Amino acid sequence: MGKFQQLISKIQSKSMEKALIYKEKEEFKDVYWVLKNANSKQFYEFSFNMEDFPNIEIKNIGKLEETGLVFENNKLSGIPGVANVYNLDIEFIHTGDTHTVEIKKVQLLINANPKDLWKNIPSDIDDTFYKPDEDSYKGKFVDKKIVIASKRGRSHAHEGKFREDDFSVRNLPADWSIIAVSDGAGSAKLAREGSRIATASISQFFDSGTILEKIEKNIRIYYSSETTSEAQHNIIRLLYESVLYSYNTLEQTAGEHNLSLHDLNATLIFTLVKKFNFGYVILSFGVGDCPINLISSDFSEVQLLNQMDVGEFGGGTRFITTKEIFNDQIVSRFGMTCVDDFSHLVLMTDGIYDPKFATENKLEDLESWKMFFNDLNGSNDDSLKVDFINDREIDQQLLNWGEFWSKGNHDDRTLAIIY
Repeated sequence: MGKFQQLISKIQSKSMEKALIYKEKEEFKDVYWVLKNANSKQFYEFSFNMEDFPNIEIKNIGKLEETGLVFENNKLSGIPGVANVYNLDIEFIHTGDTHTVEIKKVQLLINANPKDLWKNIPSDIDDTFYKPDEDSYKGKFVDKKIVIASKRGRSHAHEGKFREDDFSVRNLPADWSIIAVSDGAGSAKLAREGSRIATASISQFFDSGTILEKIEKNIRIYYSSETTSEAQHNIIRLLYESVLYSYNTLEQTAGEHNLSLHDLNATLIFTLVKKFNFGYVILSFGVGDCPINLISSDFSEVQLLNQMDVGEFGGGTRFITTKEIFNDQIVSRFGMTCVDDFSHLVLMTDGIYDPKFATENKLEDLESWKMFFNDLNGSNDDSLKVDFINDREIDQQLLNWGEFWSKGNHDDRTLAIIY
């Protein structure tokens, strides 16, 4: 082959190579790529599959700044920011033409975080019955510790309404402690005040050395004698008097403010606890759909300590303001439990119970409780942990955890844990 023919062949070869490079670039530009949708404030990752384009290298992705994502090793990742449709520039080269950077256009859709669609309007601080939108507490309880967090639900925050849940915790004379939790009825005009009065009045009733002395005397008889019926009757009578005291306080408040008693409708659960030389005695009461659960010291057993007004009471929730509860069946609402030790004593409103347990039978299912405490330990979408060991900030941690997202569950949330 002559020199001229060799030159012609070389030119043809280069022309064919350029044509092939051009063809492969255009094919890459033309291929329709759909990036997986991202969700605002949730970790995102998308890998570019380049197997069909062995000669194409992505060098960079332009216009990423506003998305909150980064590009590295053929992968987009990060926590996206503001929801929007973003037009991105895929900057690429062909291995046969490394000096020329080409652009391929793609779109990335970042969906809005459902939490961001809810408004958080402060409640009216000048209202006569104002209540803070959240509250928390940590401290001593008998010889253990307690943490409580109560948050206004998204449904109330969206409309600037008040938190209707409430709680009261108090260390009483003679080494007794009490925790009371209440959920104000959404249909009641002043449910927030009803829940506050219900919990405060129960704590106030038992803040009496005389009453606690009577209870303790009968407890010692009950757990040391074969003849226990009279002692049990005396204990239940004193517990009954506390519930009646709460009812009467609510009734009196309604009269003072020209309200119907049902304007103050609220559930009520409480536990009165003391450690004796023979074990922890836990006296309990419940009306409504808020559970009290006791978990054994080795986490091998869980007990529901109160009667829940669900099931046969469906559609007719009972409240501390429901006079009909003061009948012969009220005895079944009181509980008396004695254990050598326990790991956790938990009280909650349905704002926690509904999304985390869903049904009453799961409240006595050990696996459901293990999942619940794993959730508290950080196994959740937000990786938020409530640290029961290094518990210096446990009250704020529990408040933060209470912001969890659960579709359709936006009620007030109150959770009390003795540990």
